[in-house]
Amino acid sequence: MKLAKIISFIGILAMTGVIGWAFISGDFASEGSKLLAMPWGIVSMVDLYVGFILFSMWIIYREKAVLPSIVWVFFMLTLGFFTGSLYVFIALQKSGGNWQHFWHGNRIKN
Repeated sequence: MKLAKIISFIGILAMTGVIGWAFISGDFASEGSKLLAMPWGIVSMVDLYVGFILFSMWIIYREKAVLPSIVWVFFMLTLGFFTGSLYVFIALQKSGGNWQHFWHGNRIKN
């Protein structure tokens, strides 16, 4: 579990860095339109959002409550795996070393 925490924390740091850099250095509208003009750019975006949706399904399952699920999924679909890394890190912290609790979250029977 310690390795998973380290990897998720590195993901948080990496995504924070690249998102910050992209906002400072890039032009989302013009670069995004170039990306979506290329077949492999479209493939990459479809692949990315399929992953976001699958990961969001796990979040919805784990959270059980509607409002936290909506908030997490919104940020997952807008900030990507920055949110995914943060969610995993928090879930690992709350699980207390119990993998069942990590995977099932609020669905686990006490």
